[in-house]
Amino acid sequence: MASPLKQFEVTPIIPIEVGGVDISFTNSSLFMAITLGLCAGFLLFAGGRGAMVPGRVQMVSELIYEFIGSIIRETIGQEGRRYFPIIFTLFVFVLVGNMLGMVPYGFTFTSHIIVTFAMAAVVFFGVTILALVKHRLHFFTFFVPPGAPVPMWPLLIPIEIMSYLSRPISLSVRLFANMLAGHTLLKVIAGFVVVLGLAGVIPLVIVVALTGLEILIAFLQAYVFTILTCLYIKDALELH
Repeated sequence: MASPLKQFEVTPIIPIEVGGVDISFTNSSLFMAITLGLCAGFLLFAGGRGAMVPGRVQMVSELIYEFIGSIIRETIGQEGRRYFPIIFTLFVFVLVGNMLGMVPYGFTFTSHIIVTFAMAAVVFFGVTILALVKHRLHFFTFFVPPGAPVPMWPLLIPIEIMSYLSRPISLSVRLFANMLAGHTLLKVIAGFVVVLGLAGVIPLVIVVALTGLEILIAFLQAYVFTILTCLYIKDALELH
């Protein structure tokens, strides 16, 4: 039986080395490119016709559009409309990437911490720059809890700074860990289906149920990544 972790192995498709640095085009790169192509193709196809009476594809794209718009309105407010493109892109990219991992022989690039951390780092540095541009030095008051007595500042400020710096870690680990754990569990239980033969009906039923649950988790993780991004942007704008 193959190792359940073998599905996460990154393998080069086109070996490339520049100055001793391996920048090969891998299976992870391939599925990120496929995800990007699917997202762009779907949205171009859905929005290209712009029919007054939307078809199924256009209706799905409009539902996603309105879903992200409602998240932004509820978390950031009207000021968040200018950040719609990046938030929408993050949600669709993470969602499609998660779903591609559910396809047989697919590759889940969101199960790799380096990928999720890179996306989380973009969000972290982006909102930090946004806060500094908007508030300048007043930004640093974000690390002073409102109403805290001055003698407590030497204790509370380092805690607030550590909490702020841990944002990209928590954001990336949450997505990576959920996708890694779910796919590993599916692989382990699916292995019993083959090994047990006729008695493998029970684990087969469990695999089917877990697959449905994993699809739901794939959507929820994209939603959580998106809504946390919105909350971080709100903090950057309002320093709350």
